Amino acid sequence: MPHRPLPRLLITLFLIAASALLTSARAQFPSKSAAADTSVITTPYVRAELVAHAPQGVAPGQPLWLGLQITHQPGWHTYWKNSGDSGLPTELAWQLPPGLDAGEIAWPLPRKIPIGTLANYGYEGTVLLPVPVAVASTFAPGPLAQEAAIRLRAAWLVCREECIPEEGDFTLPLPIRSTTALHGAAFDAAWAAQPRPVAASETGEGSQARIADGNTLHVSVRGLPEALRGQTLELFPETAEVIENAAQWTQAWDGGTWTGRVPLSAQRSASPGVLPVVLAGPDRVGYRAELKVLGDWPQGATAASVSPALQAALQANAARAAAPQAASPLGLAAALLGALLGGLVLNLMPCVFPVLAIKVVGFTRHAQDRRAHRLSGMAYTAGVVLSFLLLGALMLGLRAAGEAVGWGFQLQSPAVVAGLAALFTLIGLNLAGVFEFVHVLPSSVASLQARHPVADSFLTGVLAVAVASPCTAPFMGASLGLTATLPAAQALAVFAALGLGLALPYLAASFVPAVARALPRPGAWMDTLRKFMAFPMFATVAWLVWVLGQQSGIDGAGALLALLVLLAMCAWALALPGRARAVIAPLSIAAAAYLAFVLMPNIIETKERQAQPATVSGAWQPWSEDLPPQLLAQGRPVFVDFTAAWCVTCQYNKKTTLSNADVLADFAARNVALLRADWTRRDPAITAALARLGRSGVPVYVLYSAGKPPVVLTEIIGVDEVRAAIARL
Repeated sequence: MPHRPLPRLLITLFLIAASALLTSARAQFPSKSAAADTSVITTPYVRAELVAHAPQGVAPGQPLWLGLQITHQPGWHTYWKNSGDSGLPTELAWQLPPGLDAGEIAWPLPRKIPIGTLANYGYEGTVLLPVPVAVASTFAPGPLAQEAAIRLRAAWLVCREECIPEEGDFTLPLPIRSTTALHGAAFDAAWAAQPRPVAASETGEGSQARIADGNTLHVSVRGLPEALRGQTLELFPETAEVIENAAQWTQAWDGGTWTGRVPLSAQRSASPGVLPVVLAGPDRVGYRAELKVLGDWPQGATAASVSPALQAALQANAARAAAPQAASPLGLAAALLGALLGGLVLNLMPCVFPVLAIKVVGFTRHAQDRRAHRLSGMAYTAGVVLSFLLLGALMLGLRAAGEAVGWGFQLQSPAVVAGLAALFTLIGLNLAGVFEFVHVLPSSVASLQARHPVADSFLTGVLAVAVASPCTAPFMGASLGLTATLPAAQALAVFAALGLGLALPYLAASFVPAVARALPRPGAWMDTLRKFMAFPMFATVAWLVWVLGQQSGIDGAGALLALLVLLAMCAWALALPGRARAVIAPLSIAAAAYLAFVLMPNIIETKERQAQPATVSGAWQPWSEDLPPQLLAQGRPVFVDFTAAWCVTCQYNKKTTLSNADVLADFAARNVALLRADWTRRDPAITAALARLGRSGVPVYVLYSAGKPPVVLTEIIGVDEVRAAIARL
């Protein structure tokens, strides 16, 4: 059977690639209703998640807690019930099924946040605002109901020097009859952070606040733990605009009674008879006391609200924060240069090796035709650049819609991984000579190559981007991270420069006659080379099946292998001559269609990660967003490997540099905690952590140490580089 040129294959497989792209879009773009039904909202400043704790399910008399967990970007904060001199407390409005009644926020102990001459009370880092929920005896979800729909509308003000008002609608399907305890540790920490009531005084005398001199509050609190005596305490008033929050004040101990002299606020608008306050010692354990106010309050100021000017300023801040800021000419030039160099280096990444096989065959095909060689180079470049622009626009659109995605996001979808595995299986079978599309497709489709010869090279460029996109080469990371902060036109220019860099070697070679002259003349060796190039395709299929196994489990990988075998049989059957094809081909296609219908759910369903036990010192541990701060607080440096199963560069680094005995010995000698952030599946927390480092894809390697900025290493790390970074700790 004569062998047709490879590019005829690519024209036909364009439909398969388009189907994979549509599948990726469906997997990544939620519908309008799905976008609203989310328990997580990520903004440039916070990650907010609606969480629940129902260890005995949802039933009358059983504990049920809901909460909003807010993770702040470094330097940003939200506010306590009394926000202090500025700010607004977080507000939660619940919509619950009949029979569920939400209580008030059980506010954890805040921190005092000085800002210039002002002082606020709020939260930094990660905080959970828990809310108790009473389940009434009238709660009757019905015998067939499996979940209760929990809906929350939350509003918060997040500030650094500027303040951004934000809000979001959250939905959480809460299992009724099964345990919900995934965030049990976070709720335990939130309960431990709630202020405890002050014990009753042995003499029966209560705590009080006496007004003196018309502008000072003399506070005395009895019943505090004996361990606090003699220590300096922090004071947090629950009622706003009563005291001067940033003013200096004095405190002392009189036996077991703590006393303080606190100046009243000149803007005081409230005159409470009872003043609730929270006191906290150096151990950050809070104690709540209700002070009986003695004496007459002086004339107060008119109650203040958010003024129109402040409201306009907040809205202006929000608009400025939401609008990407254009880069300076020098900054944009540096980003474009980094993207161009990154694209060039990307040709050396393992991700691109399979497509290099197709490019080599293309070179041999046009070796003696300079005009065709140049047209092929330009068409390939156009396919690469346009594909990068399309992928970049898709990523920017998803981010604008509130999705937490980064570079290589499409391979976080099992459906896309399976589609690429099928595509490379067909490419490998065609290269091996199992079938020719000219024999299995209508003549109108098979003749496309003759009418549009450059389409083959264009589609090769599209395929190169599909396979290369999971990789992040040196110089690429910073440029891709910058796209999140640039206007759309500048961001797309960075993606175009990245594509030009990837295509540049092939484009340059197509215009250099010496390259064509160096290739042998066409002959029998081309058929041997073509069949040899099938093996990189099959190796890619093996890798993609392994990636899908990380996402969908062993059942998903097994189901994909079965379907690929049937796909190969269909391709073989369609290439049979005469009656054999008429009999075997329909049976093969019917069997493949039936098994695809049966097995596809196993392939596209993402399995949840299994909880991993803590590992021994010196070994890798799974990353979580609150673990690095905890380890740093213990005095341990932290090394984080941001990785993914579909990132070949990540796997290479893991098996070489990160497994090197000298590197591991240095980590152990400096007591470095080793964390692995697995981005194989979509994970908004990891996406946010990458964004904080100015990165949009993996691999990323970061070394943290207390009191120092994080050190981001190169994408292809070497033993000497890692050991030098450890030595500088």
